[in-house]
Amino acid sequence: MIQTRALLAATDFSAPARHALERAALIADARPESRLTLAHVMSGSALDTLRRLLPAEAGGLEADLLAQAERNLAELAAHLALRCGGRIDTELLQGSALTALAELADARDADLLVMGARGAHFVRELLLGSTTERVLRKSRRPLLAVKQRPQAPYRRILAPVDFSVHAARAVRTAHAWFPGADIVLLNVFEVELESTLRLAGMDEDRIHAYRIQAREAAMAEMDAFVRTLDVPGNRLSREFVHGAATLRIIEHEQTVDADLIAMGKHGQSVMEELLLGSVTKHVLAHSSSDVLIAGHPG
Repeated sequence: MIQTRALLAATDFSAPARHALERAALIADARPESRLTLAHVMSGSALDTLRRLLPAEAGGLEADLLAQAERNLAELAAHLALRCGGRIDTELLQGSALTALAELADARDADLLVMGARGAHFVRELLLGSTTERVLRKSRRPLLAVKQRPQAPYRRILAPVDFSVHAARAVRTAHAWFPGADIVLLNVFEVELESTLRLAGMDEDRIHAYRIQAREAAMAEMDAFVRTLDVPGNRLSREFVHGAATLRIIEHEQTVDADLIAMGKHGQSVMEELLLGSVTKHVLAHSSSDVLIAGHPG
């Protein structure tokens, strides 16, 4: 029996969101057993402001806004249905996008959330963080942040790995959704206290020897890590680079010509979960390619 997979794609009717919907339709087309829902959240605070500023007209204007949003969603669903060959559901919600989308994802038991990495209010998001990033903090479900207009299925996935359960979950999630893509496992290693050793006057030859040891240890850990993945070996390759993860991941994205980066959210503690792992947050903000971030088990 083929298991149905539920995709939830959110839109604010902006161009980045349109790219996310197109990617969701492409994914649904590759998986006929999947069920795709398009969702739009009408801002509750905006409606409250409308009622306060124009109390006499608010009722009619609100009804017009909701009706137009319904029409927009229906048109998008009809257009995308031509691409994925199936019916697409729509959901129009009111309230906070952060809360409404997370609750809808739970109600629909979504296996994957698909969102544009940036929305219509780009400048405000630079200051406050994007809705996508905030949903990611709140939801425990896998989320695909779309940055590029999709032209084809993903070909090459860059998966930064620190050999944690979070990294393993990210690789498995990426392969489960995109089994035809090659996955480059990237480990960014550092010599512990390297800057301190250099400051203490240790010569570069000794530091270089420590780097070799660190690389060899990483290669051994990678062997053990790969054995836990249950991903075909012919889909995996391995890369090791020295340096700071936040910089090397973005550099390597271009080096391997990746069109998707797959990562875990990272963070073992509640506080780290709320803040979102710093490396993941950096990649989400600065990568050129789309980013898939695996959720945590419920």
